[in-house]
Amino acid sequence: MPEGPSVRKFQLLTSPFVGQVVAKVGGSSRKINVNDLNALRLQDSQVHGKNLYLAFVAAEGPLGPTAEKTVLQSEAASGASSPVQSRQEQVHAPQTHPLEEELQELHHSRSEVPDTAGSPGSWLRFHFGLFGSIRANEFSRANKANKRGDWKDPIPRLVLHFESGGFLVFYNCRMHWCSSPRADPASDILSVEFHRGRALDALRTPDPVCYTLLDQRYFSGLGNIIKNEILYLAKIHPLTEGSVLALSDLERLLDCAIQFSSDWLHSKLHGKGLHPQIYQKEQCPLGHAVMKGTLGPSGGFQRLTWWCPQCQPVVLSGDE
Repeated sequence: MPEGPSVRKFQLLTSPFVGQVVAKVGGSSRKINVNDLNALRLQDSQVHGKNLYLAFVAAEGPLGPTAEKTVLQSEAASGASSPVQSRQEQVHAPQTHPLEEELQELHHSRSEVPDTAGSPGSWLRFHFGLFGSIRANEFSRANKANKRGDWKDPIPRLVLHFESGGFLVFYNCRMHWCSSPRADPASDILSVEFHRGRALDALRTPDPVCYTLLDQRYFSGLGNIIKNEILYLAKIHPLTEGSVLALSDLERLLDCAIQFSSDWLHSKLHGKGLHPQIYQKEQCPLGHAVMKGTLGPSGGFQRLTWWCPQCQPVVLSGDE
């Protein structure tokens, strides 16, 4: 599923349309009535962790303030936006995730941000699936035949045509109306308000660090790719309990999480893909054989994990 850096790139694609009125809608979504968006004005665009929020108001209403200037928007202001305005999400790693893994994450995402019951609100929340993406002013085209040998283009969940003539296309995403974005900026690893102290407290528990890193209460936007990469960069075995690691090791892990996420975002905004060191690899950069396993709490969320036994040795209690 798209992680924090990807969703922030999606926000960049929506930002030029803030203030514009929806002239025509389309899409296959059955979760919402897409026609409800007709003639509304896109008022705001915000991203929180793995979720994108778009605010809509009546076209004749006053145009409210746009989203705060984020790291992503700062990059765009420096001229980094042009190469990615019409590019699809790129991750230069083979997409071999099993379907059951996507279904698990979809189930997990439902507990991250509860859906709002009742009548539609003014904010539309987007949570993207495994191959979820947004395109601006172009549609996604099939790059290979399906199992039946047909070349069928992906079907958009939502298409928003604006009075300016431009349009946004949303693929493989879940949409729900809500009254306001539900998020805690202090947990967002790409937010200037990210709270390091709270994140460190979470990491210092007796749980394996690979479980804690995926807890969106403390590391919103951090997903499986980032988890694998930063554990390798910090030379920490995934199943090491946070309570047996030195504070300096946890600080280094947190630094890796923030730096890797920021670097990945920067690469995306310059139209570059990700070249992982350990994720879905058979060997680490030093040539050691990589191990793979499905790790997660008993009865909880399980994710495929890659690690190098030599670069990331097991740490037992009493070894610190």
